[in-house]
Amino acid sequence: MLKVAIVQQIDSLNPFLAVFQSSTEIGRLMYDYLTAYTAADQSVTEGIANRWEPSPDKLTWTFTVPDGKKWSDGQPITAHDVAFTYDLMLTDEVARTANGSFVTNFESVTAPDDRTVVIRTKTPQVTMLALDVPIVPRHVWEKAGSIKDYANDRMPVVGSGPFVLTEHVPGQFIKLKANKNYWRGAPKYDELHFVYFQNSDAAVQALGKGEVDLVNRMAPAQFDSLEGKAGVTRNKAQGRRFTELMINPGAQTRTGVPIGDGAPQLKDVAVRRAIAQAIDLDALVQRVNLGYAVKGAGLVPPVFGKWHWQPGEAERRFDPAAANAALDAAGHPRGADGTRFGLRLIGRAGRAYDEQASEYLKRSMSDIGIALDVRLVSDNQLNEATTAATYDLAFSGWSTNIDPDFVLGLHTCAQRPGADGKGGTTDTYFCDEIYDRLYAQQLSEFDEAKRVEIVKQMQARFYDQVPAVVLAYENALEGYRSDHFARFTTQPAQGGVIMAQNGMWGYYGAEPAERTAQAQGSRWTGLAIGGVLIGGLVLVVVWMARRRGATAGERE
Repeated sequence: MLKVAIVQQIDSLNPFLAVFQSSTEIGRLMYDYLTAYTAADQSVTEGIANRWEPSPDKLTWTFTVPDGKKWSDGQPITAHDVAFTYDLMLTDEVARTANGSFVTNFESVTAPDDRTVVIRTKTPQVTMLALDVPIVPRHVWEKAGSIKDYANDRMPVVGSGPFVLTEHVPGQFIKLKANKNYWRGAPKYDELHFVYFQNSDAAVQALGKGEVDLVNRMAPAQFDSLEGKAGVTRNKAQGRRFTELMINPGAQTRTGVPIGDGAPQLKDVAVRRAIAQAIDLDALVQRVNLGYAVKGAGLVPPVFGKWHWQPGEAERRFDPAAANAALDAAGHPRGADGTRFGLRLIGRAGRAYDEQASEYLKRSMSDIGIALDVRLVSDNQLNEATTAATYDLAFSGWSTNIDPDFVLGLHTCAQRPGADGKGGTTDTYFCDEIYDRLYAQQLSEFDEAKRVEIVKQMQARFYDQVPAVVLAYENALEGYRSDHFARFTTQPAQGGVIMAQNGMWGYYGAEPAERTAQAQGSRWTGLAIGGVLIGGLVLVVVWMARRRGATAGERE
């Protein structure tokens, strides 16, 4: 058995709505996508489809779904399941909540037979092999009714991934069993449990006691505390996520109707730039991340080298004096008490980073005459506030996919919510004509070198307009019980992560120590309670995902 400790609630088991990182992590175990990324080097590989071919004009893509793959209930997986999934997103705005940006450019999706899927796009779309959309079984979901109200909690939940969801008690645990029908072959252990912890300290303590097998997203001090711990192996990897400070730029719906109650001063880009200039990112990395991070800049972390952008000469260097002068020039003089105006900063309670960084930012903003009112709240309260745009500043962050399109798309005008607060998955309510034009260009650019340059221009524009300050690219700090599990599959193979992958390899490839020892002729029998190998993974998903209809994609 593999136990995964989570400290973040599950927002939804419905893959069309799930936006918290904890939810999408479980979704990757339950459902395959049309294509996948290898564990070794993250190159494109077989998913639901095993072959694909574009037309010469790149407007039509034909995918082949091979015979023999089955849903967990034994029903065959066909092209009609794929077409049903995408058509549901095309025809139902709510179904586009989590991953709608992937199908915005689709013209039509058809399945002329059981084995063939034909996708036609309005303009050439370079991301056709990076459609990170869980494919659902038509024979189940065509009876679902309202997507908004469908909880997807009828156990066992039918899926195509390596594990089948069998039980969920909110706030307590999630249980999955190995999918014996999985087309890649069943996992090497029978059960995977996610167990809720109040905070990451409790999860790390459980790891040290041998009650759980893997902890992810540890705080630096927690990671350091495990050095030399018997039976524990640590893994420090380049993470695929960034931490940001969102700045409410004057939130609006996609039709331009103001929503929320963000501070009016923040609509001025000069004020947002001054706030960014007053934050010493190098000091933040050293004091809060204890050096286990790289200073932030663009939207794509350094682990994705060719897409990563650095400002160079355009870098906004830490300069409180210049920030003060900019605020004076913008018409915000200090009052008798030295304060120009106040702002609210919201973050996640129980997350060490938010607690420590908020104190640092409070001092930094005081230096430029801005009084911060810090509120640390639960996951759900944080999600509600950012969804409703009832914040001024907020801690957040995202995991970035191998192809950067999704994280870039979060900042387009179309991703803002509709009048009813639904549809779209925006991050910061950013809407900018120049950025949108560049986004459309990169989506249709098949010359990789040219596309890389456009993607970097987009990140430069985002940096200049400051709807958020990317604070840091954090290292993935993990620890596992090597006396319980002999090996885990990392992605990529060299220097990669075990958890929070672009796939499910870390869980799927986990190999119990007992099994490995037997394979090597050892007499090791492992440690068992009630005849079951002790606990597995503790995924400390200390991450707040982002929002529905102003919600989050894979926001951790």
